Amino acid sequence: MSKVESVQKRLQKVRPPRVQMTYDVEIGDATENKELPFVMGVVGDFGGNSESGQKRLKDRAFVGIDSDNFDEVMKGVAPRAAFKVANTLGDDKSSFSVDLKFTSLGDFRPESVVEQVGPLRKLQEARTKLADLRNKLAGNDKLEDLLSDVLGSTEKLATLGQQANATKD
Repeated sequence: MSKVESVQKRLQKVRPPRVQMTYDVEIGDATENKELPFVMGVVGDFGGNSESGQKRLKDRAFVGIDSDNFDEVMKGVAPRAAFKVANTLGDDKSSFSVDLKFTSLGDFRPESVVEQVGPLRKLQEARTKLADLRNKLAGNDKLEDLLSDVLGSTEKLATLGQQANATKD
């Protein structure tokens, strides 16, 4: 009957342990140095406001996490943060709801968070459109003159705004 190899033994083949705990054992007249495996368990509610039902604490099992399976474990936990924030983007004193869902480590990146928050996503889209316009203006003197003419005249700007609203509807 073969014994299943422990996680510590497998990890020693891949990389040396960072923490090594040893103790001296006296066997007869000889002293032998024994090494203890360092195992850490972390218990916590990492799901936050997860939409998936949480198991009772006694029914939960430890999950081994490493750099290879981190996203898979995170997808299984399905952490979520739902809260209200003050609207500092406008002049009004309103607030809006934020519901952030995380299925991978990449979901913590700023651009991923912006995609999940409606008002921030709209600002990002406007910023992208302005950057596209700036790039189109680069080297296009005719378009630059036309845009300067429209922005300089309130009458032409109002007409352009009406046309834009008409195409929206």
